[in-house]
Amino acid sequence: MTETFDPRTVAAGLHSLRQAGRQEATDTFALPADLDQAMEAQDLLAAADGISSNAWKVTVSPQGQAVTGPLHPYAEAVSGADIPWYPGLKFETEIAVRLGSDLPVRTGAYSRTEVVEAIAAVYLGAELLVSAVRESGSVSFLLFVADRLGNSGYVLGPKLEKSVVDTVGGTPLKVTHAGRTIYDGLAQHPKGDVLTWLVDYANDGLRPETSLKTGALITTGTLSGAIELTEPGEIDIELGNSSLSFSVSKG
Repeated sequence: MTETFDPRTVAAGLHSLRQAGRQEATDTFALPADLDQAMEAQDLLAAADGISSNAWKVTVSPQGQAVTGPLHPYAEAVSGADIPWYPGLKFETEIAVRLGSDLPVRTGAYSRTEVVEAIAAVYLGAELLVSAVRESGSVSFLLFVADRLGNSGYVLGPKLEKSVVDTVGGTPLKVTHAGRTIYDGLAQHPKGDVLTWLVDYANDGLRPETSLKTGALITTGTLSGAIELTEPGEIDIELGNSSLSFSVSKG
């Protein structure tokens, strides 16, 4: 697309589509030329969405660049979480970590051990995803970054043993939705190690100085793949001996 990229226009378009529960094809948008433009649009979208939670997702681009986006709406299961359902909504079981100390941008690389030492608490969580971009990130990953990496909700569940970040792979995981089993197998992260993307992001010298501060909650990637939720309904997750329940309801 030859149209000049204006982050405000793109953010406003993404916001209105999200508000309406609609999607548009990638080629209807002007595309960011680089990660800086994508993040500028993401920041404007977050402002339009009124996001104030200090909760984030991390992943990597197809080129291996660590990227992040805010989680919204954010809810804690103990308060009876209810996330809006829209057609195309997908669900992922995840592990989230809360930082107990800062991981400031620095020249020397952080080791995985140093990242683990900065973690104060570990939780079972669930991410909900539906992008305003019909193809999500498959055509333009940078546009997907602008669209908050497709996040459309997050539910924080119970606290887990901190050692789970080392041992969760291979743990029995069962998920039911609206009374049907949608996942019954072993927990498996795409990279094997749930902390891979967080370590990558910690070692990104271009990330904001304000990132990865004490108190930040970071979700670490799916343990169940992304599963489409074809209707509203109750979700029940059992990971080992821990459980998390919440609802998705028509927005």
